[in-house]
Parts: sequence; C-alpha cells; structure tokens
Amino acid sequence: MTEQEKAVTKDKLTGMQVIDAQGHLLGTVKDVAFTIGKAGISLCVENTKGESRNIQWEEVQAVGDFIVLKPIAQAVAQPEQKTQQVCPTCKGPLSFIQQYQRWYCYKCQKYV
Repeated sequence: MTEQEKAVTKDKLTGMQVIDAQGHLLGTVKDVAFTIGKAGISLCVENTKGESRNIQWEEVQAVGDFIVLKPIAQAVAQPEQKTQQVCPTCKGPLSFIQQYQRWYCYKCQKYV
C-alpha cells in the first residue's frame, strides 16, 4: 500500500479534530456512521456547543494530526434572471444576495 492508500481505523478517527480547508475547527469526531442503502461512511462530528453533524467521507481531503476537509466549491454564477424577480409581499424588486444565495427585498427589509 502507498501512503495515500493507507487505511485509517475507526479507533484512530474517533477523538480527532476536524478542520475545514480554511483551517477553522469544526469539532471532534465522536463516531463513524454508515447510512443504510448507501455506500460509504460519514463522520459524526460534535462542535464545542454540543451540536452534532455528519460529514461524508468524500468531503475529507487528508487525515494526519487533524482531519482536513476539501475546499467547498463556491457557485460563481448567479441564477439566471430572465425577468425581474418581484417580492410576493410588496411587489417591489428583489435583489439576489450572492453571499447567502437568496433573494432580498430592500423595501420589506427581509429575505424571500
């Protein structure tokens, strides 16, 4: 087996810290899970607030002193806008906020 093909055991993964591609700590691996009817595994990760989330193994870039996740591909293109989007409440124009991938009404001051 080459270095990249090296197997990682559940015991090694449990207790490891998970960081994203930008170096931010996401939490600690509490367990390894299998989803019925699907291939692959996921990591059950708990953050400092006690909140849990599952991270698919395909999202993992590397395992060493930490578990490092792959960078998330950012959507570059804005959704196609053929006609002006209109607020369902006030019928005013909506603006697409790229950062949140949501439509916003400045008149109502809320997301739609």
